[in-house]
Amino acid sequence: MKVSRTALPEVLILEPRMFGDERGYFFESHNQREFEAATGARAGFVQDNQSRSKKNVLRGLHFQNPQSQGKLIRALAGEVFDVVVDIRRSSPNFGKWDSIRLSAENRLALWVPPGFAHGFLVVSEHADMLYKTTDYYAPEHEHCIQWNDPRLAIPWPLAGPPDLSLKDQKGKPLEDAKVFA
Repeated sequence: MKVSRTALPEVLILEPRMFGDERGYFFESHNQREFEAATGARAGFVQDNQSRSKKNVLRGLHFQNPQSQGKLIRALAGEVFDVVVDIRRSSPNFGKWDSIRLSAENRLALWVPPGFAHGFLVVSEHADMLYKTTDYYAPEHEHCIQWNDPRLAIPWPLAGPPDLSLKDQKGKPLEDAKVFA
């Protein structure tokens, strides 16, 4: 597995080793020993979540606090513009964000440790996403930052107004969100 750092040093891009021939391909989508050796993160994954979304669906920017989750994210089908925001007040990168395109074609995974908000925009006709999480979903601890917060100024590659859930329509500005210390 090849590991690359993003502009947010704790957020990592994971590229699997591919094995292929005229019949197709094979790769390990997750190996806990390799993950821990490559990232230095001792993440015990407890839940896998899968979603399907159509083009122009924007999900996020989501996080749980206090029951925070680390997430290992991969696109199984389609392509998304994936965004991560550092929401740890004590971090020198507080309020900074980075983005990456995740797709079934590039087979990249993104490690998002606890303390970060996460969201994505579907840029293909549809996208199937897989999230491995380090803690269980806890709706009572779920929060959402506005996808279009002017302070963040994320240049989402939108094809018209985004398709948002009611929860995402009610996202709070970063300055009002229940961020981490």
